[in-house]
Amino acid sequence: MSSFSLETTKIAVIGLGYVGLPLAVEFGKHRPVVGFDINSKRIEALRAGHDTTLEVEDDELATAENLSFADTLEDIADCNVYIVTVPTPIDAHKRPDLTPLIKASEAIGEVLKPGDIVVYESTVYPGATEEDCIPVLEAVSGLRFNEDFFAGYSPERINPGDKTHRLTTITKVTSGSTAEVADFVDTLYGSIIEAGTHKAASIRVAEAAKVIENTQRDLNIALINELAVIFNQMDIDTEAVLKAAGTKWNFLPFRPGLVGGHCIGVDPYYLTHKAESIGYHPQIILAGRRLNDGMGGYVAGQLVKALLRKRIHVQGARVLVMGLTFKENCPDLRNTRVVDVIAELQDYGIEVDVFDPWVDVAEAEHEYGITPISQPDTDTYDGIVLAVAHQEFTEMGAAGMRSLGHEDHVLYDLKYVLPADQSDLRL
Repeated sequence: MSSFSLETTKIAVIGLGYVGLPLAVEFGKHRPVVGFDINSKRIEALRAGHDTTLEVEDDELATAENLSFADTLEDIADCNVYIVTVPTPIDAHKRPDLTPLIKASEAIGEVLKPGDIVVYESTVYPGATEEDCIPVLEAVSGLRFNEDFFAGYSPERINPGDKTHRLTTITKVTSGSTAEVADFVDTLYGSIIEAGTHKAASIRVAEAAKVIENTQRDLNIALINELAVIFNQMDIDTEAVLKAAGTKWNFLPFRPGLVGGHCIGVDPYYLTHKAESIGYHPQIILAGRRLNDGMGGYVAGQLVKALLRKRIHVQGARVLVMGLTFKENCPDLRNTRVVDVIAELQDYGIEVDVFDPWVDVAEAEHEYGITPISQPDTDTYDGIVLAVAHQEFTEMGAAGMRSLGHEDHVLYDLKYVLPADQSDLRL
């Protein structure tokens, strides 16, 4: 390892999604990088200079002069640092699905050479790198960990759609399997991260730090969601309460809502899975998850009650759901909980149209069996749910949204986009 230096480093970034591509681009501005993905269509688009996730602008993509793209292992065989940025989802039973991580490790194992370093960025539970991934690398490559090859962990902190908090402006946690590797990994990331790095004491510490970041946010939102349910039953405006409480210097500015996405709605299950495997049954974390997972049903129930109060027949009513992505101004559909609202409304016999100009229709159909409409008609709906605060929707204002409804309809603002007196319901 002593001969390993930044000058001789050639990086392969495995997985070119919301995390991997910005990383590959930033490294590609400074040193040779090969961006690898098994999705050939993704590679074709990137070679043509366009990122369909919209995380990287076309002009920025062009600035990565040392970046090339590949979908075959032969093209990354001469790399000596492999950075894994594949998804780590949960399955239908809310258990960690390490399949993408294991397959990426198998692929790297086929080209791994003595002296190489494998750095994982995918969110996992503490111990996953050394207990689940390293054995795969050893088995496929025939090399020995910390003798022939080495590992690191540097958790991703990408916030999809956020144009303010970017890769280089967010402090990067780093770690390595030996003290020397930890120093090298820290120096490598430090060469591109303007905000600086934090070298964790071990890989397991870095893994744990990542998984609790989103667990903490999940629990905070769960508390506010529960308060919203309570205040709704007391006929108190939750947003007004939060604004009043927010005048205290140390009150945290969380808001109620649907908790989806690839991080906050997923990561806590990685931690609870590991905890249960060592004999501890988490209570607070799982309680927060149950509450947040149930918010889609709660929202649908609130809308149905509002329709009934207006004497609108629920069976066969038409409702427009505005927004399908898990957050505003972003095409990311991963683990969006808007689908829970849609499914629950359909269970009531309601006809649901989904409108989201940010969404790729084919992807929505493939992932959720939902075909978004191209444009809603005016004077059509009995209920309108503002589920995602896309800029296009906020610019419509209350008048624009209400023009889509019948003379008598319910407008439900989930995102506090409108003043309290301009919607019929708020979460």
